Amino acid sequence: MIPVRVLLADDHALVRAGIRALLQDLEGVTVVAEAGNGADVLELARTHRPDVVLLDISMPGLSGLDVSAQLEQELPEVRVVLLSMHANEEYVLQALRAGAVGYMLKDSATAELELALKAVMQGETYLSPRISKQVVEGYVQRVGADQPASEKLTPRQREVLRLIAEGHSTKEIAHHLELSVKTVETHRAQLMERLQIRDIAGLVKYAIRNGLVTIGK
Repeated sequence: MIPVRVLLADDHALVRAGIRALLQDLEGVTVVAEAGNGADVLELARTHRPDVVLLDISMPGLSGLDVSAQLEQELPEVRVVLLSMHANEEYVLQALRAGAVGYMLKDSATAELELALKAVMQGETYLSPRISKQVVEGYVQRVGADQPASEKLTPRQREVLRLIAEGHSTKEIAHHLELSVKTVETHRAQLMERLQIRDIAGLVKYAIRNGLVTIGK
């Protein structure tokens, strides 16, 4: 695990204590601050500039969705992972629209916490496995026909983007497409430039919104 500075936010002190204990067991992870409401999250994020905000979706005052949207505007470099009891697709889609790059169920296995942090620190979007497939599939079915993939992309770029969105590493994509790693990196850079997207998480969101993700592979 690379060094990760975390701001932990939940309005239940016991829940925060439990999550903090799990985080403290992870090498390289430091909890820099804790908050019990949405307003405090924003203030502490401005002060500490954490790498990741682990944020309860149901916060008093400003909701987790409201806080996530505001952080994306003010501190776009801060990665937000929302914690929720809801596996409902609409909650997850609202989280993605609000700028979150992760959505974890509170009853997830403890090992998921480390997986989520690693993923978002690498610029990826993390969804708890129990919900990720159904969410992506439902979203693609609903909006795919209305929002086709941008014609600005070449067939090869769309293929690379699809594989990125499905979670494949650069080496895996290179092997799958029989390309060099450098060529795949070039395609990825061109995608970001053409779509004006600055990170992998943004590419994943674009792929989902435009129906480029293939389900069932």
